Amino acid sequence: MRIGIVVDSACDLPQSFIDENKIVILPITLHLDGQTMLDDRNAATTIEFYRKHVTDAARAETSAFTVEQIKKLFLERLVLDYDLVFCFTIASSRSPMFDNANRAALQILNEYKPIRAAAGIPTPFGLRIIDTQNCFGGQAIPVIECVRMIKAGESHNKIRERLEFLTQNTYGYLLPRDLKQLRARAHKKGDKSVGLLQYVLGSALDVKPLVRGYRNTTQPVTRLRHFDEGIAKVFKYVEGQIRKGLLTPSLLVEYGGDPRLLEALPGYAQLVNTAHAHGVEVFVAMMSMVAGIHVGEGAVGVAFAAAEHEVDL
Repeated sequence: MRIGIVVDSACDLPQSFIDENKIVILPITLHLDGQTMLDDRNAATTIEFYRKHVTDAARAETSAFTVEQIKKLFLERLVLDYDLVFCFTIASSRSPMFDNANRAALQILNEYKPIRAAAGIPTPFGLRIIDTQNCFGGQAIPVIECVRMIKAGESHNKIRERLEFLTQNTYGYLLPRDLKQLRARAHKKGDKSVGLLQYVLGSALDVKPLVRGYRNTTQPVTRLRHFDEGIAKVFKYVEGQIRKGLLTPSLLVEYGGDPRLLEALPGYAQLVNTAHAHGVEVFVAMMSMVAGIHVGEGAVGVAFAAAEHEVDL
């Protein structure tokens, strides 16, 4: 069985991983200062975005792939290239992408048969739409596991069950450098998690909220003083989770800009060493433009699957 994977462009996977595993991207469109920019996870375009636009990006609007665009992609290409597709979307609580994909799926499954028949493919086509219930790096963890299981030759039913479990047990943590941008985006979306008083106090004291994505909820779970000190604590905390045992042998680390800058952060090298010592592969990704407009340049995120727990920093 030929199994394909589709993700939206907010899913922060390394470009090399996307290319190697032929992962198909559903682009998200950004509307900024009269310009329309397509976030299709092109590395050069994303770096240019961070260099030129991110300081004004809090005003940006985004639009998900429409039902018709998703339908067209599948009927013109994917129903011929694959027999089953797993389509992963950003948290349904944050974007209409999941709803659009579900609506498109109904039409795709009703219309694909004559297209495959004309191409001499008599077998049925299957499609699974998965709400990752997370954002950015948190979206990547079930995708990485899906790729691993496909390569291991696991059945599609076993993969589906595993993915349903992981979407309930994946944690994505983000620490922003620029609280101003985070607050502006929260205000624009009607999210009061970073209020004006908190912003003023946080700016004065250099206090950053650690934001967690988990089970379709995105919220601050603690506050950390000074970015470098804060991210060192986050990395140390993740080391502790690795030692306790993750639910998949994978850790995603992402950066708002050139990810090579992660290497200079305190605690990063030790985190990587601990992961490798425990058989956990570290995937390093540049944050998408979509992530960049929400959390700003220089933000750092980590994501992993683990047993239910609360943050203790």
